Amino acid sequence: MKKRHRPTIVAVGLFGAALIYGDGAITPAISVLSALEGLNMATPALQPYVVPAAVAILIALFAIQSKGTSAIGHFFGPVMLIWFVAIAAMGISGIVQHPSVFAALNPVYGLHYLFTHGVTGFLVLGAVFLCVTGAEALYADMGHFGRPPIKLAWVCDCISKPDPQLCRAGGARA
Repeated sequence: MKKRHRPTIVAVGLFGAALIYGDGAITPAISVLSALEGLNMATPALQPYVVPAAVAILIALFAIQSKGTSAIGHFFGPVMLIWFVAIAAMGISGIVQHPSVFAALNPVYGLHYLFTHGVTGFLVLGAVFLCVTGAEALYADMGHFGRPPIKLAWVCDCISKPDPQLCRAGGARA
């Protein structure tokens, strides 16, 4: 590496690291806030309490995170399993009512979009791919974690990835 290229390479590396740290900081806030904003659907009277409740939950989560993420995982693991089963059940119910939503799984639609929209189609489908894989894939490799955690993650993905898709498909109307 030439000495004159070093600052550019360092700047690009720092920019990438900042994006990953930003993703780690903003994702919990968006997740908690969007979950609590669902309370507005139940009753608009709770709207003034959404942001303060989100702040309280995030402070509590970050406070206990220092004791180890396994404590959070032991608490939220069963809660998330119940959540995923519930949204899968709702999705399956909607799919049974409208089975025509399976047409959306036809890859011809994605290929048509890719080939008819040029660079935009490539960028959109690339963004979809990144959303599915996530930034975590950059550092979640066998070298850091070993085989057992990676195998467990694949099992969990078999539960957590299809359930939101079932829910979205069940909510779709042909």
